Amino acid sequence: MIFHIGFINMHYTLRQLEVFLAAAHTENITRAAQQLSMSQSAASSALKDLEQQFNIQLFDRIGKRLQINELGRALRPQAEALLDQAQALEQGFRRHDQVGELKVGATLTIGNYLAVDIMAEFINRHPAAKVALNVANTAAISQQVLNFDLDVGLIEGELHHPDLEVTKWREDELQIFCSPNHPLAKKKNLSNADLLAAQWILREPGSGTRQAFDRALHDLLPDLNIRLELQHTEAIKRAVETGLGIGCLSKVSLQGSLETKRLVALEAKSRDFKRYFYFILHRQKYRSEGILRWLELCQNS
Repeated sequence: MIFHIGFINMHYTLRQLEVFLAAAHTENITRAAQQLSMSQSAASSALKDLEQQFNIQLFDRIGKRLQINELGRALRPQAEALLDQAQALEQGFRRHDQVGELKVGATLTIGNYLAVDIMAEFINRHPAAKVALNVANTAAISQQVLNFDLDVGLIEGELHHPDLEVTKWREDELQIFCSPNHPLAKKKNLSNADLLAAQWILREPGSGTRQAFDRALHDLLPDLNIRLELQHTEAIKRAVETGLGIGCLSKVSLQGSLETKRLVALEAKSRDFKRYFYFILHRQKYRSEGILRWLELCQNS
């Protein structure tokens, strides 16, 4: 397929754009070719022809590695959006289910306790849809959305980036907790002295949960006794159950353990642990039917 832009005789193919984007993602023409089920020589020729057609260079060549340069980074969002629209147009021509493949990223609390149920309902409503769910921390999910590796992200942390559209989704609140046998278990309200004396088991820096915790205890942070930093909520809950210290996680992730009394909720009434969950999308990402239906389902869940 040849595109003609405006009244200027500029030509490029969708296949060339696919090779450009795959090379930007993999940083290697061989891996890009494998991703597109092409031969290495065909992929290399497609990228070379695209650059020669416009007398440009989209990558810096470092050995076998392709590192996207400033021009390539500037054009990548437009190429991503154009291919997304071309795929949506093809689905329309074929008159199949409008909702096709959807790549969703979610931070750990959302991914483990909310997103799976939403994904199941989404597939029930759109049986032809293919949904992939990637779970990581806020920093990782936001970077994947920026790189167009994900269509939409569901995150816990506050984020500001000129290329990302960040929208509030729902309110959440963190909860301090401990083992039923911990010395603080029967205390009704934790003082600053209690918070400073405790040994903490916390999420790692870069996570939305840690960001909210640090904000709530900002004045005490330099003197807090942080014993462990772990990436998974279940690992933190287990460490706290064994008496290694006290923790602070989303109430969503603690509901079952608190109900069975394996863990005990603690109050620090002078601290504000409220926060929001957010949607994030790249500003130049084409809003496909799948993305729109996913966001709608999340808002109504």
